Amino acid sequence: MTIRVLVVDDQAIVRDGLVTVLSLVPDLQVVGEAADGAEAIAMVAADPPDVVLMDLRMPGTDGPTATASIARSHPGVAVLVLTTYADDDSIVGALRAGARGYLTKDAGRAELATAIRAVATGQATFDAEVGARLVAQLAALSPTAPSPTAPTPLRDRFPELTPREADVLERIAAGRTNPEIAAELFLTVPTVKSYVNQVFAKLGVRTRAEAVALVLR
Repeated sequence: MTIRVLVVDDQAIVRDGLVTVLSLVPDLQVVGEAADGAEAIAMVAADPPDVVLMDLRMPGTDGPTATASIARSHPGVAVLVLTTYADDDSIVGALRAGARGYLTKDAGRAELATAIRAVATGQATFDAEVGARLVAQLAALSPTAPSPTAPTPLRDRFPELTPREADVLERIAAGRTNPEIAAELFLTVPTVKSYVNQVFAKLGVRTRAEAVALVLR
């Protein structure tokens, strides 16, 4: 399966570099380039790609604004942020706008390709620095380390969740995969998938990134 990618960055040299890098990955196809958020929105409307590789800070319509518009109008299009900024405000702002993943421009070709594939299949993905910041923010919400039996403040914030669903949400927010959650909570992977679906339905979110943004709100 070929994944169609739209590259969005206000710097032509960066766009050229990304197009060159992605052209070396057999299952990825760059189908367009946009120099700002408004152009990206128009290009997605005309011919929706599978993934939009989105810069954050651009003149005119910036990345978060474009991301929110694309997520609202084209929920089947995944937005993966690729930026030089990894501060908390930028990360949370992008996730709240609807981005499914967040990488810094230190990412190599293999990491970038893996992230594109992940968001194209509905997963959330973050590079190591961003993941560490998310875990730090979650730790600030929960003073004790997660364990299968420890209570979590998320149960108070989301009373519609059962205790086990809150445990699963906490681990989603910490960037855990389904197999990792299963191992930590002594569950099977299919059971975790069922809990994840229940959490998404109760919270009204579609993706792991939206769930993370809700926890950090």
